Amino acid sequence: MEVLLLGIYSFFVWLIFIKLKWLPWNIVSQTTVAIIPIIALTALILLLNIFAPSSADLRVFKYTVPIVSQVRGRVIEVPVEEGNRLVKKGEILFKLDPTPYQLEVNNLEAQLSTSVAGQKELEESLKGAKGKIDEARGAITQATARIGEVNAKLELARKRVEQNRELTATGAGNRFDLEQAEANLKELEGQLASARSAEVQARAAEVQALANERQTVQKLGAKVGKTQEFAQVAQIRAKLENARWELDQTVTRSPCDCFVVNLQLRPGGFVAGLPFNAVMTLVEATGQVVALYNQNELHQVRPGDEAEFALNTYPGRVIKAKVDSVIWAQGLGQLPPSGTVPMIGVLTQPPGRYAVKFDIEERDKDLFLAAGASGHAAIYTQRLEMIHIIRKVILRVGSYVNYLILKLH
Repeated sequence: MEVLLLGIYSFFVWLIFIKLKWLPWNIVSQTTVAIIPIIALTALILLLNIFAPSSADLRVFKYTVPIVSQVRGRVIEVPVEEGNRLVKKGEILFKLDPTPYQLEVNNLEAQLSTSVAGQKELEESLKGAKGKIDEARGAITQATARIGEVNAKLELARKRVEQNRELTATGAGNRFDLEQAEANLKELEGQLASARSAEVQARAAEVQALANERQTVQKLGAKVGKTQEFAQVAQIRAKLENARWELDQTVTRSPCDCFVVNLQLRPGGFVAGLPFNAVMTLVEATGQVVALYNQNELHQVRPGDEAEFALNTYPGRVIKAKVDSVIWAQGLGQLPPSGTVPMIGVLTQPPGRYAVKFDIEERDKDLFLAAGASGHAAIYTQRLEMIHIIRKVILRVGSYVNYLILKLH
């Protein structure tokens, strides 16, 4: 662009001083003609670098996702291909042989059914044991009440026997009444013994029922969780859920809209399920465009400023963007925790550059940006807009220069 401006300037100098001779061509005019472009170009370059800064170090960065299988097994299908075919989120990347995991699920499902049936049977046994406990306690209560009733009657019968004996001894009573009273006393004593025997039997039945209840509870184990599942059933159910998850992991799906690179997997291969054993790498479809600028070039740059960049992969094309943010951080500003005193003085590294992140405009959103692509970028600040056109021309000329492939072989 500077050469073009000098050419235009030289044409007008030739036209005015040589061709038309409107002004004399002497030492003064020659000196003036030589100084003007120097001062003008110097001022123009300085103003462009302030109000329309450019960067020759623009890069396209994309995150990569190393794909590692969660489980081990034999590969039976790899439906994706390495290259520029976009893999949608949720699309199958590869499949493992699910047979051993399906067998484990079937085995645990059978164990769960057996355990649930056994739990129900034990629960019924527990209900029966509790019913027997209640029955035994009811019998104890009934026997205790019977003993109290018989004791009251027995006390009255003893008094009547004593009274009849006294009357018989004095001749006031007859022998038959005494014998009847003694017979009633013996009958009541028999009833008391029977009631006490029933109480003993009821208490023994209660002890047996309590022992059965404790034994059943021990078999059932402790209750776990809100669903009130017992320990054995809950343990098998947890194993079953894990087995189902492992079965589901035999099919690995894409976590993003990406491109597949470094595909090392083939049907018949074996994956070990180790975290450091990546079988392919996914490169995200959308990336980040970042340009590096010197520190004193950014004092006029604000988020939302207009920007343009030209990539070497697209000769002759200028991509519209806006400034997303300036990343005001770099490695030179970091002091990692250590016992070493920071280096200062002559060994200090030179000041680094700061990165500016761009948002691509809607018209170029769908444009494929290759990871690692480089190019030039320009930012147009909100001041001195009249000189922005010069930077735009420079950027476009540079973009068309990318058509030139300068190599001999």
